[in-house]
Amino acid sequence: FAAFCLVCVTLYRSVPFDMEAVEMTSLKRPHSEDDVANVDEIKRQKISEESSKTGSNSEQSIDIVTEQPGKPLLEDKKDDIILNEEEGDPESFADMMKHGLIELDVGITKFVSSHKGFSGILKERYSDFVVHEIGKDGRISHLDDFSVPVDDEDPSEEIFTVLSNEDKQHLEELQLFKNKETSVAIEVIEDTKEKRTIIHHAVKSLFPGLETKTEDRDGKKYIVAYHAAGKKALANPRKHSWPKSRGSYCHFVLYKENKDTMDAINVLSKFLRVKPNIFSYMGTKDKRAITVQEIAVLRITAQRLAHLNKCLMNFKLGNFSYKNHPLKLGELQGNHFTVVLRNITGTDDQVQQAMHSLREIGFINYYGMQRFGTTAKGYLVKCREEWAKTKDPAAALKKLPVKRCVEGQLLRGLSKYGLKNIVSAFGIIPRNNRLMYIHSYQSYIWNNMVSKRIEEYGLKAVSGDLILKGGTAVHIEEADVDDYTIHDIVMPLPGFDVIYPKHKIGDAYKEMLAADNLDISNMRHKIRDYSLSGAYRKIIIRPQNVRWEVVAYDDPRIPLFNTDLDKLEGKPPPILATEGKFKALKMEFSLPPSTYATMAIREVLKMDTSIKKQTQLNTIWLR
Repeated sequence: FAAFCLVCVTLYRSVPFDMEAVEMTSLKRPHSEDDVANVDEIKRQKISEESSKTGSNSEQSIDIVTEQPGKPLLEDKKDDIILNEEEGDPESFADMMKHGLIELDVGITKFVSSHKGFSGILKERYSDFVVHEIGKDGRISHLDDFSVPVDDEDPSEEIFTVLSNEDKQHLEELQLFKNKETSVAIEVIEDTKEKRTIIHHAVKSLFPGLETKTEDRDGKKYIVAYHAAGKKALANPRKHSWPKSRGSYCHFVLYKENKDTMDAINVLSKFLRVKPNIFSYMGTKDKRAITVQEIAVLRITAQRLAHLNKCLMNFKLGNFSYKNHPLKLGELQGNHFTVVLRNITGTDDQVQQAMHSLREIGFINYYGMQRFGTTAKGYLVKCREEWAKTKDPAAALKKLPVKRCVEGQLLRGLSKYGLKNIVSAFGIIPRNNRLMYIHSYQSYIWNNMVSKRIEEYGLKAVSGDLILKGGTAVHIEEADVDDYTIHDIVMPLPGFDVIYPKHKIGDAYKEMLAADNLDISNMRHKIRDYSLSGAYRKIIIRPQNVRWEVVAYDDPRIPLFNTDLDKLEGKPPPILATEGKFKALKMEFSLPPSTYATMAIREVLKMDTSIKKQTQLNTIWLR
């Protein structure tokens, strides 16, 4: 298991299959006369104002709908042939690495709907993709309140202004052990008990881990700050300074724009001068999007958090409350998505058919492209090209100018331990990265097997399929087939603690794993990290709360709906054109955890959602 993931997965950005196979399946695609004609047709697809307005271009849109007998839906289609604009030559390995993977490379090949596909641009603006978390109580998180809970224990607002910037700098250096002094003295200019009390509160509230005392020096009063509990205080704010009547955790809604969840928490922890591990959350959210989710933080007041709104860029905090518990990963019920697909070419009938199918049938629950990595940074391209040609880790490492990346670590490990000691070489990589690659391989197997399952048996339950009963997987018997639908069927991610379908797909699992030298009946590994138990995943997901509308617009730079923050700030809704130059599809839907909104969107458009393909579509649009 580890050996397979190690060399093939890491150097091909998480896509776990052999390089020679990559060259065969991805670089040497069929080039029939029909294919060449199809490529020419793509080149002719210039999305003009007139075609967008009338929908007349929909017949020319990238069409990957019709399934050929015995072939995956995406095979032999014009959108899969990547030719040089000038010469008509197949793309080089380096070019493929530069632009990343397409869906066919990771087993995403089927659709469940019958409507004709149409083109549309996903995430033309990050504000076109909005995610609201659904909590374990089923409530959708919204940022709609900036007020702070009234609490007699809270200090006054003066604590944020009573200290000078110089005082704050010295206190922060003391708190973080960045100076030689063991204390910082702040002179009390207006010597009153009230003034001294405010300074004491300000230091303790703004700089967790510091304690204060009042001293007389040369006839002047000073507030002296010092460390009370050493470095541990940064991760464990003082318990005795927190009111017993108040919950230990402040829960709040985090609204962020174009920023990763962990990046946002790192910024918050820096402003608050605390360790990031005192924050907890139920799930991470996309970067290139607007997202709204619940966060909990240990013993930081709502007042202090709310004050950050004055200086934060690209995110806001609100909806504060105190509770006695943190949040745990995976506790959420799912996410609610609001997505705008711009410059759609589909007719109204096509859009209606697509959305009705999404609501009634759903989409294949593929692991999306994010699971496998999407693009390669430029400095990796020559390195990977060298590896593909020579399989020489030292030679590939020489082509890598930035050697501290994961790929560089792997190549150093391979150079040190050799290609026959994969486990030791792989051990150089941080554990989280190792697990990511192995999970990626499981996902790759699952995607391919679910495509084969749908190709073989269609959208009906059959004898030998798997369903879950009380969390346990059981096979459907012939006599019970009519009791179940496609929405009940699950398929396993490979591991040592799962069972497989009792039909052709079970054999297909065995064959695909055997091709990678894995024994389906002996998936345990002596190294625990590589010994995965497996899991079950529904093959079709039917979104909830599905709504949609087609809107017209003239200016591609304007937002097409108001966000939570827009509403809080009292911004009027955008004024949309009655008959604009362009059309957009605004869609909303809710999905359970661990499902990919891009796969739902793919089912609507009947298009490849990879960055590579979306970039090509954007290029056509810009022309």
